[in-house]
Amino acid sequence: MKNKTALITGGASGIGKRTAMTLAELGIQLVINYRKSESEAIALADQLTDCYGTKNMAIRGDVADQQDCRRVVDEALAHFESIDILIHNAGPYIHERKKLTDYSFEEWNYIMQGNLHSVFYLTKLIIPSMRRQKWGRIITLGFDRVETSPGWMYRSAFAAAKTGLASLTRTIAMEEAENGITANMVSPGDIVNEWKEKSIQDAISESRLPSREGTGEDIARTIAFLIDEKSDFITGSIIPVTGGIDVLGKVFKK
Repeated sequence: MKNKTALITGGASGIGKRTAMTLAELGIQLVINYRKSESEAIALADQLTDCYGTKNMAIRGDVADQQDCRRVVDEALAHFESIDILIHNAGPYIHERKKLTDYSFEEWNYIMQGNLHSVFYLTKLIIPSMRRQKWGRIITLGFDRVETSPGWMYRSAFAAAKTGLASLTRTIAMEEAENGITANMVSPGDIVNEWKEKSIQDAISESRLPSREGTGEDIARTIAFLIDEKSDFITGSIIPVTGGIDVLGKVFKK
């Protein structure tokens, strides 16, 4: 049986990097997409090849750009037989607290394109080959309670894009079930930057509270479960990985 190949957008750092490491351990070949972090992406691909003997590569591209999406997929398919798994980790986010009317048109459009339109671009390009082989896994990332369409003050563009993405993910699951393709969303909790590349054991070792920090490995392990051969009955699901914390409620109190 051929090795599976996964395309991870925004895979050079953070949760994307930790997910790449987890999948490489499973023998999955990786296309690590990056926008600016060229040296980090190439170093990660080389590291994983050296550690696990799998074939991995880094490809630059801004997934908010339709033509870049096409080029990334074309380059990947020039090196690999297929893209079996799409993990859409990349997603622009503005940390500054802004009300809707304070967003520029450019900011709004870029957040929508990077978080929502990009998934349309990539799945449109990749799903046909998944259909031919009657197998595929698509994973998107959301936020806590995204499936309820919650309001999120100062994050209107991001929340709107991810809420739309939740619906799109479920629609893909319904449309492609007959083709052996699953689509699920994983909604991370409040995982701070310094913990996005760390392991669960790191969090357990350093915890001084009743509940530990969330880590990138928590998300990566969930993704690894969803892409497993025997997880084919799980599709159209939105799975929170939050440690039982009301993430939006915590944000609103700040």
